[in-house]
Amino acid sequence: MVHQDSSLARPSIRSHLRALWFITVNNWKHHWRYPLNAVSEVLQPLVWLAPVYFMGQAFSVNGKAEGFAGYAGTSDYMSFIILGTALSNFIMAVFWGMGFSLKWDMDGGVLEANWLAPLPRPLLLMGKTFSSVATTLITSLVMLGIAASIWGFHPTGNVLAAVLTVVPLLIGLYGFGFAFAALVLLLREANTLVDTGSFVVQLLAGANFPVNVLPKWLLPLSLALPLTYGFDAVRGWLLKTKTLLPLQTEIVILVVFMFLMIFLGLRAFNALERHVRRKGTVGQY
Repeated sequence: MVHQDSSLARPSIRSHLRALWFITVNNWKHHWRYPLNAVSEVLQPLVWLAPVYFMGQAFSVNGKAEGFAGYAGTSDYMSFIILGTALSNFIMAVFWGMGFSLKWDMDGGVLEANWLAPLPRPLLLMGKTFSSVATTLITSLVMLGIAASIWGFHPTGNVLAAVLTVVPLLIGLYGFGFAFAALVLLLREANTLVDTGSFVVQLLAGANFPVNVLPKWLLPLSLALPLTYGFDAVRGWLLKTKTLLPLQTEIVILVVFMFLMIFLGLRAFNALERHVRRKGTVGQY
C-alpha cells in the first residue's frame, strides 16, 4: 500500500509563502520587461507637482507661504506636498495591484484557472501587490530625489519614526485593497473604480493639502478615515507640522485601523467571492 505524505496532501504555511514568492517574482519580471512603466511612474508625479510649485510661488510672500503655514504649521509647502505624493503612490499601488490585476485576469480568461490553485484567494491578490509596492518604493525614492534637487525637500524630523508609522498604514491599505477587489469581482469593472476610489481616498486623506481647509460638511468624512491620520503623523514626524491629534494617539488609531481593515476587507472579499461563484460570474467581464 502506498502512503501519501501528509505534507503533500495539505498546503502548509511554507508552501503558501513559496507560492507568494513566485507570484511576486512573476509580477516583478513582468513589470520590468517594460521599463518605460518605471520612467512614467517617476515622471508623472513630477509633471503634476510642477504647476503646484509655481502656483505656490504666486501666493507666497518673500518666498514663504504664510497662509499655508497658518493651516499646516510649516511654510515649506513643497515638502508637504512631495511627501503626500510619495505616500499616495502606495495607495495607487495597492488599488491597481489588487483591483486592476483581477480585472486583467478576467479579461485574459485565466481568473478561474488561477483560482483552481490550492491557495487562499487573498494570498493570490497579495502576491499581485507585493511587487507593485516594491517597485513603488523604488520609483518613489527616485522621485523624491529628483523633486528634492528641483524644488527642495527638507525633512527635519525623525525619519525612523516616520518609516515605522508607514508600516501599519500600508498593512491597513491591504484591507482596503481586499474590499476593493471584492467590488471589482461584483461589478466587473476596474478602471473607473480604481480612478474614482483612489482619487476620493487621496482627497479625503489630505494627500496634497491640510484637511482642515475642507468644507465643514466634508471634514467629518476626512476625520473618519484612518489614512488621514497616517498622512498627518508621517508629516508630523518628518516635517514637524501641526498634527490633528497628538502623535501617540494617531499611532494608536493606525494600529487599530490596521487590524480592523484587514479583518473587514477579508470578510467582504470572502463574502462577495462566494456570491459571484454561486452566480457563476467569476470569469465574466
